[in-house]
Formats: sequence, C-alpha cells, structure tokens
Amino acid sequence: MNETQLLERISVNPKVMVGKAVIKGTRLTVEYILNLLAHGSTSEEILQEYKGITQEDIQACLLFATRSLQNTDFMPLSLE
Repeated sequence: MNETQLLERISVNPKVMVGKAVIKGTRLTVEYILNLLAHGSTSEEILQEYKGITQEDIQACLLFATRSLQNTDFMPLSLE
C-alpha cells in the first residue's frame, strides 16, 4: 500500500471528534492510537481491542503524524 492510499484511511471532519484526525469510519483518533503505542501497547493488542481497524490503519496513523510534523521546527524549552 502506498503513502497516498494509507493517508486516505485518515479523515478530518469538523463534525467528527471536534475535527481531530480519525481513522476513517471510526471515532478513533490518530492521537489516541499514537498514545496507546507510546505507552507500550502493541499493534496486535490494539487490533484485538478494536476489531474494526487494521494494521494499515495503524500505519496510516504513524504516517499522518510523521507528515504533520515534517515541516515543524522545535525550539529547546531551556538551555542546558
């Protein structure tokens, strides 16, 4: 599956989850899936818990986040 096909799995609609990016056809936000992964959940655990999504949906969340941060510059909060 190419990047365009993956990104088509993500939807942004102001009427769904206050406009947050979600896996298309669900109310699962990209942010929520990334948070699960960041806190140690595996893809397999997420797929078992949320039967309506696929491995490609999880990949799409990761790609969406990567693309969202692609042109973002970060400044250090403090000088050490």
